[in-house]
Amino acid sequence: MEDRRRRFTKEFKISVLRELKEGKTAAQVSREHALHPAMVRKWKQEYKDNPETAFSGHGNACSSEAKVAEREQLIGQLYAENAFLKKALSALERKLDEIRGR
Repeated sequence: MEDRRRRFTKEFKISVLRELKEGKTAAQVSREHALHPAMVRKWKQEYKDNPETAFSGHGNACSSEAKVAEREQLIGQLYAENAFLKKALSALERKLDEIRGR
């Protein structure tokens, strides 16, 4: 089983903090959104420290940079697969030539 960290968008984090501001307790918000209370406290502190730059990470929102990086990764993977297939084809052609007696 693969362990994957959940990622949250900036909008989601702000909506959680808005719920806190509206009077819900951190425990309530944590339970409702299946979050660890420490994560909610961390978001609250990060937003309090600097609201303009808080949550500037990638999260789930697909930025153009993330799309470009994903496509570059795909291109690299396809390039490696193409090189492998060329080598495999070459090997098969040599075997076929041996069988035909060339």
